[in-house]
Amino acid sequence: MTVATEQPGSTIEVNGIATNYHEAGSGDPVLLLHGSGPGVSAWANWQHTIAVLAKHHRVVAPDMVGFGDTQRPADIRYSSQAWFDHVLGFLDAMKIERTSIVGNSLGGFIALALAIKCPERLNRMVLLGTPSPGMKPTEGLAALRKYEPSYEAMEQLLIEYFAVDPAIITPELVQLRHEASVAPGAFETYRKMEINPKTGASELGIEAGDYACISTPTLIVHGREDRVIPVEAGIELMTTLPNADLHVFSRCGHWTQVERASEFSAVVDQFLSNQAIV
Repeated sequence: MTVATEQPGSTIEVNGIATNYHEAGSGDPVLLLHGSGPGVSAWANWQHTIAVLAKHHRVVAPDMVGFGDTQRPADIRYSSQAWFDHVLGFLDAMKIERTSIVGNSLGGFIALALAIKCPERLNRMVLLGTPSPGMKPTEGLAALRKYEPSYEAMEQLLIEYFAVDPAIITPELVQLRHEASVAPGAFETYRKMEINPKTGASELGIEAGDYACISTPTLIVHGREDRVIPVEAGIELMTTLPNADLHVFSRCGHWTQVERASEFSAVVDQFLSNQAIV
């Protein structure tokens, strides 16, 4: 698997924050929201996905505030409310009134919040490796928070918790994520982040029962061997959301969009295009 170096994006001001984003293709918009963790960016998360979805859609993938090359304001409190406001502001700045969303992990949680609070803004939603209301803390999530920057620590984190096949954890991939995690201000910012879906839901005024009211057509994608967000979370979301299907990839961890890149993109493209998945 080829891992490309971080690609430069474009910049747009969102609520006073200089926001880096990638854009490709034309047609109905699709917003890609990355997850959290050291070294995360839109490009690191979606480099295998953007070009495929851009064949049929207008794809936009921002670095959420605090991540990637987006500005890190000194006075911001990094929380679910901050990311929700930033994503909603990004859609407004891009003049996107209605979109489909593909959200990974934290990005999936923000997508769910948008579906609850702003359902008129969404067409379809794909959630991959996304926490559920009843999910308990995992060893994988704890390992993310304990990370201390070094090439060796990043390699160990990726091999132990992100991929089933260690062969995909190439030196190029480790170096890409390590360099991003030690970019000026990146690690200090990561340490300030409040990443907890349960407290984040409370902060956004979301109750557990609100999930059952989401009418947005949803595809839940999960790796069977996910050690960060267990597959049981995907099953819970599937049984809770009234209009959701579940696709589970075997021998796959938290990175379905990387470990099963071509199959993932094909399944998601079919769903977003409102085609039957066969």
